[in-house]
Amino acid sequence: MSARPSEGTPSAGPHTVTVSFDGRMMPAISGQSIGAALACNGITAWRYTRKEQRPRGLFCGIGVCFDCLVTVDGEANQRACLVEVQEGMKIEGTCAPAQSPASGPEGGRQ
Repeated sequence: MSARPSEGTPSAGPHTVTVSFDGRMMPAISGQSIGAALACNGITAWRYTRKEQRPRGLFCGIGVCFDCLVTVDGEANQRACLVEVQEGMKIEGTCAPAQSPASGPEGGRQ
């Protein structure tokens, strides 16, 4: 049996892109979700709950919950598990728990 030449033009396939997360440049693979790209770069939490300031990142991974919310290119409340990375994408999360008024820099005064 002889080898058959491939038909059509081969696709470029997955390739590395560069995105930023909270100002830090990092590699990702085209077609990968933002959540997967963050996890592959060691970032497992990028926001905190409002009431108890608990860290959140990927939970369901399929778009049902809203634990993985990020801001993408200025557009808030994007689910990181559903949005695919693109070259130059600017991703922002909530890096640290919000300060409670009592722990603020002025001892509770705002």
